[in-house]
Amino acid sequence: MAEPSDGDERSESELEIMRATYRALCDHGYANMTMQTIAEEYGKSTAAIHYYYDTKDDLLAAFLSFLLDKFIDRVHEVETTAPKERLDLLLDRLLTDREGNRDFMVAMLEMRAQAPYNDAVREQFQRNDEYICYLLKTVIADGADSGVFTVEDPNHAAEALMLIVDGARTRYASLEEENALEEARETAREYVESVLMEE
Repeated sequence: MAEPSDGDERSESELEIMRATYRALCDHGYANMTMQTIAEEYGKSTAAIHYYYDTKDDLLAAFLSFLLDKFIDRVHEVETTAPKERLDLLLDRLLTDREGNRDFMVAMLEMRAQAPYNDAVREQFQRNDEYICYLLKTVIADGADSGVFTVEDPNHAAEALMLIVDGARTRYASLEEENALEEARETAREYVESVLMEE
């Protein structure tokens, strides 16, 4: 993802904090990121951040929500309603349109690893994942209704695609497999054509 930009219902100060959090994650990783490192990126004191977010967990949950909003905005920029093209767009956004650096994806993997121990982070990751799966399921169901896809269980198909996405992101971030995302995009394409569009 690129550094967060404007065009959000959050205040300008909150947007600046989101941008600072992004930079701190890229520069320090999740394990070494503190409210102080975020404040240094923000150019203000930690008290200025605590005005909006009581704890680091609150801030990270808000940041994950912010990322989901940005993803939704990018998906909604496309005007096509054709199910196959819309599904292709979603998969491109999830896998090949990464707009950013590997350091950020590593930091996100580190943060996800904390989810079993951190209620706020886990709940926001669950919301993000559930919404993305909902988007996939909705476009697959629309395609099934219009005869583009022959799948009987859109929810199962959406979950299968999510497994491809999550596996690829994990391999890319943890094993430095540079081609993991592109290969996963090809695997997703093959799944769509051989399973969802099976004659």
